[in-house]
Formats: sequence, structure tokens, C-alpha cells
Amino acid sequence: MRENKLRTMWASGRAATNVWCHIPSSYATEVIAHQGWDSLTVDTQHGPIGYTEMVAMLTAIATTPAVPLVRVSWNNPGEVMRAADAGAMGVICPTVNTKAECEQFVGALRYAPLGYRSLGPNRARFLGDDYTATSNDTILAIAQIETASGLENVEAIASVKGLDMLYIGPSDLGLSIGREGRMDQTDAVVVAAIDRILKAAKAARIKAGIFCVDPAYSKAMLAKGFDLVTVLSDTTLLSAGANVRKQFV
Repeated sequence: MRENKLRTMWASGRAATNVWCHIPSSYATEVIAHQGWDSLTVDTQHGPIGYTEMVAMLTAIATTPAVPLVRVSWNNPGEVMRAADAGAMGVICPTVNTKAECEQFVGALRYAPLGYRSLGPNRARFLGDDYTATSNDTILAIAQIETASGLENVEAIASVKGLDMLYIGPSDLGLSIGREGRMDQTDAVVVAAIDRILKAAKAARIKAGIFCVDPAYSKAMLAKGFDLVTVLSDTTLLSAGANVRKQFV
């Protein structure tokens, strides 16, 4: 099966970068994938991306060494299985609040006896003829912690067998615990929550990731001990053109 380079990087002690893709465009995704980022996430939760667009974007990423990830729109087993069948080498599940919810998510991503994923990888077979035999050890299961309930249960969530990473959604997390909902959190209360999630991941010997929007903040999160940082998004890159426009006003 095709190597999951994120696992290889982590095994060698290196952290990884990530770019978030909201725009339903295989061409835009391909351009970003060729920029040298370690991974790209196709976001089907908060982007106008349907299944057909997702498959096209995963195909574009596959032309590069970048690892293709998908964030599904919800903890729906069928949706998790479809993302994996389409060729995602990691699936991010939003709003995981309890151990039971995490078990449902991880089970949908793992073939028996570790889970209940239905056998029929279809497009994912391009990753290797041994896909069925090796995918349980290759595809990443990533639970997003972004609520007060998820924070309260984070240690139990981290203990779920087959889970590979806790990934923090800072804006929803802040909002859920009564603070400001924004990225790149510096609020002491939210920072303490972030630190607790990071500690829980390390204690469970799994990886930790976080969504960031500023490269300097991303570097600070790497220094803090995160294994994967989302540095920016395709919409952020597009919006950066406004700074150029201002030079002509």
C-alpha cells in the first residue's frame, strides 16, 4: 500500500504541516499540493464541496507527495467510509464529544476485527493491491475536539483503540467553553484547554494536531509539541490578493 508519509515523519520525530481546502476545485487543490506542504485537508464540513468534487480533489493531491486528508461533515459512519473509499489517507471527524462517539467514528474507518467498515474500497484500491490487508495500519483516524463536552471527556476519547490523533478546533472550542470563538487562541482559559488536549494525546501515545491561521502561531504550536499544524487555507491564500489590491487604491 502507498506509504502514509505523515506516519513516516512522526516515526522519525518530525512534525507535519497542513493546508485546508474549502474551494471545490481540483485545479486549485493541485496547485497548492505542488507547493511542498506535507498534507492537505479536503473540508466537506464548512466548504461547498460535494462527493464528486472531493474525489476530484483527492485525485489532484495524489499527483504529489502530499498526504490527502478529508474532514467529513459529521460523525456519520457512511460518510466516513465513503471518504476512505475515495482514497483519503486520513479522515478527520468533527465534534467528537464522548468515548462512544469516538468508537463509532474509528469503527467506521477500520475493517474487522478492529471495526465495522464495509469492504469495497473502489477508488482507494489505487493505493495498493494490499489495501484491505494494510489500511487499518495506514489510514489515520483523527478525532476533532472542539466542545466543552469533548474537553471534559478528552482523556477517555484519547484511549479509544485505533485512534491516531486528537485535532483541536480552537474557535468552536473557545465558543463552547464561554470564551471568544476565534483561531490562534491566546486567551488563558482556552490555552489551558488546548494544553489539556495536547497532554491527553501525549499520555495516550497518539498524535495531536491544531488548526491555525498564522504561520508564526503555527510555529509556536510546533514548538509546544503538536505533531501536525494547519498553517493556512486556500481561501486565506485567495483573500491575500486583497493586500495587493490595496496597493492600487
